[in-house]
Amino acid sequence: LARWLPRPVALAVAVPLSAQLACGPIIALFSEQQSLVSVVANLLATLLKDVIGRERPSGLYAEPKPLVHAPKTGSFPSGHAATSFACATTLSFFLPRWAPAFYVLAAAIAWSRVYNGVHFPLDVLGGAALGVLVAIALRWLVAALQRSRRATPAG
Repeated sequence: LARWLPRPVALAVAVPLSAQLACGPIIALFSEQQSLVSVVANLLATLLKDVIGRERPSGLYAEPKPLVHAPKTGSFPSGHAATSFACATTLSFFLPRWAPAFYVLAAAIAWSRVYNGVHFPLDVLGGAALGVLVAIALRWLVAALQRSRRATPAG
């Protein structure tokens, strides 16, 4: 994939799709929307990182050292936070009773990025907000398209 696309775009497509393939049977009921929301959130986060260009904590401070490899891309917003909160929001639409668990998991994923030293807290808050907004916008768009199909007379 990286041979044909720029690396950030290839990663933005490959990571959510591989996660979707691994978790496909679990989320079969809503896999189309889940995949779409994950890819869109990751693409937007990747584009915003390039536009904003905020330095990662390890690029600004010598200590503490990150616990994991710090990517060379920008820091704001966190792509992990964006995709995890986008997925948590979409899953919550379908399984509202499980919403607290989905959001706790998304928050743990987001916090791990700060704990590991590759993001500032504001980066993950921005990513979380982006993910929730993407999920809500795509849900609204899908509902609007379904309404327009029903309203369009056949023939």
